[in-house]
Amino acid sequence: MQIKIPMYWPLQENVISKSERKKLSNFVLNTNRFTQFKEVSRFERLYSKWQNCKYSVFVNSGSSANLIIIQSAKEIYKWKDNDEVLVPSLTWPTTVTPVIQSGLKPVFVDCNLSDFSFDYDDLKKKITKKTKAIFVAHIIGFPADVKKIKKIIKNRKIILLEDSCESQGASINKIKVGNHGLASSFSFYWGHHLTTIEGGMISTNDRIFYNTCLLKRSHGLARELPKQMHAKIKKENKNIDFKFLFLNCGFNFRNTEINAYLGRFQLPQINNWIKIRNTNYNNFYKICLKYKSHFLLTKIKGMSSFVLPFIFKRKEIKIKFEKLLIMNGIETRPFIAGNLLEQPFLRKYKTKKLPNASFLHSNSFYIGNNQFVDEIKLNKLQKLMYLFFNERS
Repeated sequence: MQIKIPMYWPLQENVISKSERKKLSNFVLNTNRFTQFKEVSRFERLYSKWQNCKYSVFVNSGSSANLIIIQSAKEIYKWKDNDEVLVPSLTWPTTVTPVIQSGLKPVFVDCNLSDFSFDYDDLKKKITKKTKAIFVAHIIGFPADVKKIKKIIKNRKIILLEDSCESQGASINKIKVGNHGLASSFSFYWGHHLTTIEGGMISTNDRIFYNTCLLKRSHGLARELPKQMHAKIKKENKNIDFKFLFLNCGFNFRNTEINAYLGRFQLPQINNWIKIRNTNYNNFYKICLKYKSHFLLTKIKGMSSFVLPFIFKRKEIKIKFEKLLIMNGIETRPFIAGNLLEQPFLRKYKTKKLPNASFLHSNSFYIGNNQFVDEIKLNKLQKLMYLFFNERS
C-alpha cells in the first residue's frame, strides 16, 4: 500500500517578516553608511545583554567566528603548530577546519547518543601532553555536559571553547551555553534560531580575548580596538598613521549595517521562537514514544531545539521511512554532516573507529523545526508514522 498524506514541510523557512523587510528597505533608503558602523555596535551590545556576557563581536558567519576564536586562542596562548585541539566527530565541518587552517592538529572524539556531544570516556582517552584546547559543540539544540568536561580537564592547562551555533538559548543549570568556556561562536544563518541572513557572533567574558577578536575581524587594524587604548598605541607607533596601523594578522570578516539592523529586530523575538521550537520537540518526542522500539529517543534539560531528529535502531527501516517522508513533501537531511571522518578531506585523520558517530551517520536523519511547524504538520506526521509502523506489524 502506498501511503499518501502530502504536505509542505521544508528544512528551513523564511523567518524575515514583511514588516522587517519594510524596515530594512527604509533603512537602506535613508542610511549613509552600509559597512560596519553604529548598527553593528548596537546589535553587539543588545546581544551581550541577551547572552549575559561581557563582550560580543558580530562577524559574517558562525564559521568565521570559529576561525577567529581558534586563531585568537593560538596567538594569546602561544600554541605551536601541530599542538592538539580535541574536536567532535559529529558536527558541522567548520568546527574542525579552523583548527587545520591554523596549523593545529584536530583530534577527533566519538559522540555520545544522548546529547550527541563528546563520548566522555573517549574524550578522556584522547587527551595528551600536546592537548591545548577542547572545542565542544552543543549539537542540534542540546547542551553538552560541560560539567563533565571541566571535571576531565581539571588542573590541566587546557582551554574550553564552545561552538553554540545550533543551540542559541540552550542552558546548563540556567546559564546559557556559550558562557561556560573562554569563548563561543553563534550562527545567524537563515535557518537558525534567529537570522541576519548571513552572520555570526563571538561571545566572551575575557577582555584580552575580546580585543584580539576585534583585531582579527578587521585586518588587524588598531583603530578597531576600544578608544581608551588608542593613545597608548599611537605613542608606541608614532611613525605610522594610526588609521592604517596593523597590530596582528587578521581577516576581513566584518558584517554590514544592514545585517546588524535586521538582527536588532529579530533578537526580541528569539525567546518566543525557542519556546515554539521546544514545544514542537516535546510533541514530536511524544509521537515517537509510541514507536520507541524502533527509535533512540533523547530529551535534555535546558534544550533549545534546532531540528527534529529520527534515530533508528535499524538502518533498513530508516531508509524506507525517510523515503516515505520525502514522497509526502517532508524535506530531510543527514545528521549535520554525519561522521566527519567519512568526508574526503578528513579521511587522513581516520585512526580508530568511532562507533557512535558511525551509527548516527548511517541510521539517522532529521527534519526541520521552527516557528512555522505547527499542530497540523505534527498531526500529519503522526498519521504517517501510524500507517507506516502499523503496516509493518
